[in-house]
Amino acid sequence: MKPRTHVAHDDGQRRLAVLIDADNAQASVIEGLLAEVAKYGLASVKRIYGDFTTQQQAQWKKVLLKHSISPVQQFAYTSGKNATDSALIIDAMDLMYTGRFDGMCLVSSDSDFTRLAQRLREEGLTVYGFGEHKTPDPFVQACDKFIYTEVLRAEAPEPAPAAKPAAEKPAAKPKPAPEPAPAPSPAPAPAKDGPLPLPLDLLRQAIEEASDEEGWAHLGAMGTYLNKIRPNFDPRLYGQKKLSDLLRKHPKHFSVIERETTATGGKVLYVKALG
Repeated sequence: MKPRTHVAHDDGQRRLAVLIDADNAQASVIEGLLAEVAKYGLASVKRIYGDFTTQQQAQWKKVLLKHSISPVQQFAYTSGKNATDSALIIDAMDLMYTGRFDGMCLVSSDSDFTRLAQRLREEGLTVYGFGEHKTPDPFVQACDKFIYTEVLRAEAPEPAPAAKPAAEKPAAKPKPAPEPAPAPSPAPAPAKDGPLPLPLDLLRQAIEEASDEEGWAHLGAMGTYLNKIRPNFDPRLYGQKKLSDLLRKHPKHFSVIERETTATGGKVLYVKALG
């Protein structure tokens, strides 16, 4: 097979191909997803794969034109077989061999794309995965960076406070019945879609690997190391938009300072683990 030849871009922007598995992705995240993709480069190709003759893809059909996403119709030729996956994989390989792309964004929660992600990385492309928390770990680890789509959904507006009812004369309190013996309380369950517990050991490990002799680590180097060992690390999972904000929120465990660079005169952040 002819080796892939990479095409350099005069504008310096990274060219990305966004390939969406409509069977395993929600249309409600598309605006946040494309905004996230824009952080990494220019989405010069945006395609979505699925059977758009079915009612299941009705939500996707409503947003395709608005976001200039090209639908690739894939009929289910055989019951129980996913032809959508095959079409997406074939297109990904064709796009890879054009040499026009620096990376690909695979939008799916399906582990069937694990080998595709591995193959793209073998050719030097950066792979960004997007999927729900249910995404199997092999696909997550096969990507250079994996973003959970739950953090990309627009937050629903808070409901308006209910109007207070008119004051009424309080009724006479009935005589309280004897209280039953208290049952043992179950362990508290985490709030749905709430922030995850702080990954203290992981953060300490990243600081240690990127730190100098005095224990201070450049924040950028720390973040790079985190993405290498944990592609799905995202400060938004822990309630903060940025890694620096996450570290500053826990002053008992981390110290964050600014240092002025001698070359440009700008300021960079350094972090040190405490205790």
